Amino acid sequence: MSAAADATSANSAGDGPEKSGESTTTVIIALGANLAVAIAKTVAAVLSGSASMSAEATHSWADTANQGFLIVANRRSSRPPDPDRPLGYGREAYVWSLLAAVGLFVVGGTVSVWHGITEMVHGESGPENYLVAYVVLGIAFVLEASSLFQAFRQLSGEADEYDTELLSHVLDTSDPTTRAVFAEDTAALIGIVLAVLGIGLHQLTGNAIWDAIGSILVGLLLGVVAVILIDRNRRFLIGEPASPRLRQAAIGQLERMPEVESVRFIRLVFVGPKQLFLVASVDLVGDAVESRVADILRELEGRLEAEPYIVDAVLTIAHPDALDRLV
Repeated sequence: MSAAADATSANSAGDGPEKSGESTTTVIIALGANLAVAIAKTVAAVLSGSASMSAEATHSWADTANQGFLIVANRRSSRPPDPDRPLGYGREAYVWSLLAAVGLFVVGGTVSVWHGITEMVHGESGPENYLVAYVVLGIAFVLEASSLFQAFRQLSGEADEYDTELLSHVLDTSDPTTRAVFAEDTAALIGIVLAVLGIGLHQLTGNAIWDAIGSILVGLLLGVVAVILIDRNRRFLIGEPASPRLRQAAIGQLERMPEVESVRFIRLVFVGPKQLFLVASVDLVGDAVESRVADILRELEGRLEAEPYIVDAVLTIAHPDALDRLV
């Protein structure tokens, strides 16, 4: 296995940029599914008067808007480095994904909880067309499941490739758009189940409080998912370090270079989805003159930057008094 493959397979967050096209496909599929679901749920909410259905419609419109943010995130973060941004624009993905998560919390979660509480305070809602609600929720479940399947297929494939658990990969991956689609679609399917239970209990008991509780539960679910997504994007925005496994793989890659004797210090930080900034201090083989040392370091940096997951690399000579390796 090559050095690049060793480093790439060491951590799920370090997958190569060739996956970005698949991430865009995942988001576009989610956008189409959520738009169709949002329209259907809105019509059903008007016809049925269900609080749970209204909450689900709000949820789907929030998801649809969020997919728009995620498409912008993919496009803007994929721009190459330039003189003004030598590390590239990768962190823009986390800015737009953070806005999508906040929108999910404010629009989806807050409105759903408020609507449910309003229904509880003001008593029973109007007559409901239960059949319309059930049919639309069934269609929505199929569409949301198809979108989730695309995200699941991508993430589970990556998790298998990097020999990690799916949930761990979802939380750790540096790709915020696929994580958002997976989280939102999972929440959507759970929300549909909650809505069906709320509407069903309303139909069985004649008490609209069950429908209102369904709306509140959908809102709380969205709030929990949004908080998780906000936290993950916050961590990558402030500079998420690479995992110990990925760092050890990068050390191994450096030490396999014939010019490098040992690595004394290394720092790997994500600067975008599947994009790393590497800083390291090394001992070189032999005792080259100072001018030659600079050329060797620049050559090594160039080799590192040729790898698909390293945006920029900065190498220095270890201080002669630094006897212990610091990694």
